[in-house]
Amino acid sequence: MKQGSFKIICLIIWACITVFSGYGQENTISYETRILESFNGDSEYTWKATASRFTTKTDDISFPLLTYVEAWPIAAFGNNRGSNAQETLRSLGIRGGFNRRGYNWIDIYPVLSEDDEENPYEIRIPGTVRSIDMWVWGSNLKYYIEVYLRDYQGVVHAVKLGDISYPGWKNLRANVPNNIPQTKRILPAYTGLDFIKFRIWTQPTEKVDNFYIYFKQFRVLTDTFQSLYDGNDLADPQFIEQIWSNGN
Repeated sequence: MKQGSFKIICLIIWACITVFSGYGQENTISYETRILESFNGDSEYTWKATASRFTTKTDDISFPLLTYVEAWPIAAFGNNRGSNAQETLRSLGIRGGFNRRGYNWIDIYPVLSEDDEENPYEIRIPGTVRSIDMWVWGSNLKYYIEVYLRDYQGVVHAVKLGDISYPGWKNLRANVPNNIPQTKRILPAYTGLDFIKFRIWTQPTEKVDNFYIYFKQFRVLTDTFQSLYDGNDLADPQFIEQIWSNGN
C-alpha cells in the first residue's frame, strides 16, 4: 500500500509540474519599449498633413503646416541642447486653422518619396502591442488625438490617445484594446499591427482659427516574446517566401 501510494503521489506531482510548465510557456511575456518615431527629422520617410474641408487657405498661408522646432519636453530629455546641430533635439510642430468651428480634423501621416511621387507609408509595429504613448504639447485647447492602426485583415482601428486640453507638454498614453486582433489561431500565429496616421479632432465649442500643437517621441510598449516549437522556422513569413519563391 505504501509503495502504491508513493507512486500515486509521484504521478500527481508530475502531472502538476507538466500542467504548470505548459501554462507558464503559454503566458510568457517579454515587454519592451520601442520608439517608432522620434520626430527629430532623421527618419527615412517624411511627415505630411491634410485637413477637413473648412481648413483656412489664403494667398499668404494654407493650413495645415508642419515644421521641426528645437523644442522638447524637459521632463523627458532635460535641458541639454547638445554641442552641435546633430545632437540637438527637435519636435514636430503642427499649425492649423479652420474657417468654422465644428468637428474639424487634421491627419498627420508618413510618406515615402519614390520617382517624384509621395506615397503613404505605414510603420510596422514590432511584437504584440499593449500600449502606445507620445509627448504632446497642447495650448489648453479642447481637442483630442487618435491613433489609427491597421490589423492583418486590413481593418483600420482608431485608438483615442487622449485630450490635449492642458498647457505645455504631457505624455499621453492609451492601451490597445484586446478586440484588435494581433494574432490568429493558425500558423504563423503572430500578425501584428501597422501604424497609419494621427488625427487631431477639434470640438465645436472651441476656437479653431489659429492653433499650434507639437509632437515628440511616439513609442509602444510591446510583447516581443514568441513561443518556439519544432518546425518554428516553417512559420516564418520571410523563410516561407524564400523557399517558395524558387519554385520547382
